[in-house]
This record gives sequence, C-alpha cells and structure tokens, in this order.
Amino acid sequence: MTTKQRAYLKSLAMTMEPILQIGKSSMTPEFTRAIDEALAARELIKVNVLKNCADDPKSLAELLSERTHSQVVQVIGRKIVLYREGKDKNKKIDLSQITKKHM
Repeated sequence: MTTKQRAYLKSLAMTMEPILQIGKSSMTPEFTRAIDEALAARELIKVNVLKNCADDPKSLAELLSERTHSQVVQVIGRKIVLYREGKDKNKKIDLSQITKKHM
C-alpha cells in the first residue's frame, strides 16, 4: 500500500464510527471471526480498544492484521483502522484509482 492510498483510507476512516470493541477478554476466536466478517462486508473498519483491555492497541492491531490477512491503516490512541481489499464483484473501495490519479 502506498502512502497516498493509506492517506485516502485514513480520510475515509475519519468519519467512521468504531463497529467493534475489544474489552477485557481481549482477543478471542469469536472476535477474530467477527473482524474477518466485518472486513469481508465493509473492507475498511474501525475498532475501539476499551480501557479495561490490558493489551497494547498497536500489538492488537498487528495481531488482528496477521489473523485476518488485512492491513493496519492506522492506530490512533485506542482506535484501530484495518483494511482488506474486497473480492472483485464486492469491491467497495478501489485503491488502484488513487495511484493513477496521483502519478
């Protein structure tokens, strides 16, 4: 992912509300499955790490990225933004246009 593509995804994420929250139980297989399903449906998601979660948001972001085959767009405070490109017919965000516009 290029820096321009990342900047575009960050701008899209600014207006989004977190759709999932990580609490004190932290990472469970069910939570990972929920993240995976959300990425399949939306491509770009925001996750909130609650204060009662003892884990570091950056390490959680890397773990989620690894488990769901997605990319970490950004981690700001206790908010994580993840992106995974959708399948061709279900694609909602086209990053290939971002690189062509800025070349």
